[in-house]
Amino acid sequence: MAKTSKGRMPRLEDVAKVAGVSHQTVSRVVNNHPNVSKATRKKVEAAIAELGYRRNTAARSLVTRRSQTIGVLASELSQYGPANTLLGVEHAARNAGYFVSIAALREVSRDAISDAVGHFMDQAVDGIAVLVPHADTLAVLEQMNLPVPVVAVGSAGSAKVSGAMVDQRAGARLAVEHLVKEGHRQIGHIAGPPDWTDGAERAEGWRAVLREAGLDESLLVEGDWSAGSGYAIGRRLASSLTATAIFVGNDQMALGVLRAFTEAGVRVPDDVSLVGFDDQPEAEYFTPPLTTVRQDFEELGRRCMDIMLDEIESGAAVSSTVVAPALVVRASTAAPAAI
Repeated sequence: MAKTSKGRMPRLEDVAKVAGVSHQTVSRVVNNHPNVSKATRKKVEAAIAELGYRRNTAARSLVTRRSQTIGVLASELSQYGPANTLLGVEHAARNAGYFVSIAALREVSRDAISDAVGHFMDQAVDGIAVLVPHADTLAVLEQMNLPVPVVAVGSAGSAKVSGAMVDQRAGARLAVEHLVKEGHRQIGHIAGPPDWTDGAERAEGWRAVLREAGLDESLLVEGDWSAGSGYAIGRRLASSLTATAIFVGNDQMALGVLRAFTEAGVRVPDDVSLVGFDDQPEAEYFTPPLTTVRQDFEELGRRCMDIMLDEIESGAAVSSTVVAPALVVRASTAAPAAI
């Protein structure tokens, strides 16, 4: 860190002087307050970079009587979605000047969640973000009546617990509507585990589009999110393929399906179209490049922290926010051969 001409570490007032703004404006920028113009924000950020300013979190904690720490409770971090959701929340928390204490659950149960939350309360965290994408999680959090703000990430929340989520059902609709528009009438779905909120919501989105189009809803198989399960399911499907298109619950399972189809001589998209979900970085390098649904995990993290900070710093009421997904069309989808 650079020192000022007086031989001390730069302070908020030094940044304000270099940027030509008030120290209140610098404080707003540092705390990511929305009521700052882009031009002013750039000036302040340039001054921060020039001086090498870093805010004194310990001093701020003494003034605010807060720990400046957010607890993040997570599970299934070996999976792409939960891992990247955690990264998004951690990045947003750090940008807001908060430390992050992470508790990763080995198993998802009421007792495990309660124990981890109790550990956070012993640390005097200012708030808790919960990244446990299972149907019962919200009910457990509601019953705990915690004295700090809680945001259930991956959930719409409730009257007692705030929520921040990507609209999984809308993402599934984007995928299946794309296939319907291409002319497909036999559209299968390889779903994730039904006890996962994301898996259930994506399956419901698939069903909703098929109902609206008057199409068969029976072509459903459940996997476990892994490429291995996608491969095993793909081998079974390849031997008696009836669908002309398949919506796969995530990109990892889609990768396994592609491998199985290639081995069986089933051509994608000539014989069957394939759509994934997540848009993991490797998806555009699959053979063929995978049409999929993109989730903005960084935006989800920002939205989570916006809600958290509003509740911590101004006592805002419980609320929820929804991030829209986006369809990314690549070479794994096309009109069915009979069209």
